[in-house]
Amino acid sequence: MTAQNVAAAPPEQRQAEVAIVGAGPVGLMLAILLGRHGISVAIYDKWPEVYDRPRAVTMDAEVARILATLDIDVDLDPAFENHRELYYWKNAALEDLQIVDWESLAPCGWHVTYWFNQPQLEARLIEMAEALPNIHLARGWTATELEKDDTGVSLTLRDTATGQMSQTVTAQYLVGADGANSFVREALGLETIDKGYFFDWLILDMIPEPGFTVSPAQWQLCDPKRPTTIVPGGPGRRRWEFMVLQGESNAEISEPEAAWRLLEPWGLTPNNAELERSAVYRFQARWTKAWVAGRCMIAGDAAHLMPPFAGEGMCAGLRDAVALAWRLRGMLDGTLGPQVLQSYESERIAHAKHYIQFSQDLGDIICIADPQKAEARDARMKADLAARDFEPITGDLVKLGPGLWCAETPDAGALSPQGRVRFEGREDRFDQAVGQGWMLLGLDAPLGDLLTPDQSEAWERLGGRAFRIGSDAGPADVTALDDTYAEWRADGVAYVLIRPDFYVAATASTAGEMRGCLDRLLNDLLPAKI
Repeated sequence: MTAQNVAAAPPEQRQAEVAIVGAGPVGLMLAILLGRHGISVAIYDKWPEVYDRPRAVTMDAEVARILATLDIDVDLDPAFENHRELYYWKNAALEDLQIVDWESLAPCGWHVTYWFNQPQLEARLIEMAEALPNIHLARGWTATELEKDDTGVSLTLRDTATGQMSQTVTAQYLVGADGANSFVREALGLETIDKGYFFDWLILDMIPEPGFTVSPAQWQLCDPKRPTTIVPGGPGRRRWEFMVLQGESNAEISEPEAAWRLLEPWGLTPNNAELERSAVYRFQARWTKAWVAGRCMIAGDAAHLMPPFAGEGMCAGLRDAVALAWRLRGMLDGTLGPQVLQSYESERIAHAKHYIQFSQDLGDIICIADPQKAEARDARMKADLAARDFEPITGDLVKLGPGLWCAETPDAGALSPQGRVRFEGREDRFDQAVGQGWMLLGLDAPLGDLLTPDQSEAWERLGGRAFRIGSDAGPADVTALDDTYAEWRADGVAYVLIRPDFYVAATASTAGEMRGCLDRLLNDLLPAKI
């Protein structure tokens, strides 16, 4: 039988409520958050095998809080580490230029910074996704065609290895979490804003022999001769990042011989360490102007790229996943109207742009290769540090862009603080003791007549829960075990409305103020009345 006599196999047909292109951390997180609520998900990745080399190595407190909802406690899990140390920026003479607090607890209840190995995290997420029967995870399939209308989306994929076999998935919604070279973004014709920020850095991921230490554990060498980053890479690993200087060849500097020459001053040799990865990365700053096109959305690197100096690239993508998950769940079960996707775009674009600019600002300081400019920078930063008596700085509180929150109320649009509480006999962080979702909290304030009958009905449709938080001394549904909620109350806040993504939707000092905010939010959340 000749090849001409063999009929091509008909394309496989699959249906899902949500299709996801890209099975990295962002796509997997979204799939799991949807799958755990019974939503059928088809998720595809073009690479046949999982990439087993390190990439992202750091996460912030908000991501630790997100992972905790998947029962991954990064304070106890051996795959993660937190050095509970300060982060130093030093000049060529090893004088302190900046000190950042990376040892404290963030207001949301987790430490400011954690270190991890991305392949290990991805393996955990893959295991979770594969354990859910309503998630179809397929690797080695490249998306080639995308069609959409007002009722759904059709995605065609071909076998990456052969380009021959094809399959089609139809879904109510589609999310492109397919990286910087996103097929979904290009297929939708979404425009990208590029800030023209380009720096090449050599990334060296190392596995030193046990007992190897670096002090400080995490620091930045702002030496114009070779700006360098020295940080952990997860338990048992270290990372060095060296800026590629003008005139150097990316190909040559990424060769193992060049890597070992750069590492020699740091005490690493082939005799006491393994070079796990050597690669030159181009640090960029860009974002896509629109993240939603009908029933299609983009997230993660498909929507934004930022230099790694703030360690927020993957963190921003996981925030995208969480923000999309509760919206998609609500739209699919009829609780929320399709207009909530507009707020995904407006809230997350502004938030990501903040970190893009912040990362670029840090890079502008770090990547100075001119000795005179570096000398001026050093003098300025040393003076600023001395003026505040060498007190470490803390991270800023970043608010979402305009969206589903009452901007005129204090703390709205920001990540909610989280204290330790006692609830039904369990003592833990609020999220773990009480749960996650739409939460209406009375801070030592009564909840009995807070909502109108119409609001109570809508609140029940949202799956909302209400709790009075107080101390052992007074009536309370939830007992506070620290000062987190008392400090909020001391600032005049009596009522707090928290969203499923942990962001504050509204605060109020009186019941009337909260009812007014809730009316507006419900109008923006619920499906339009016919």
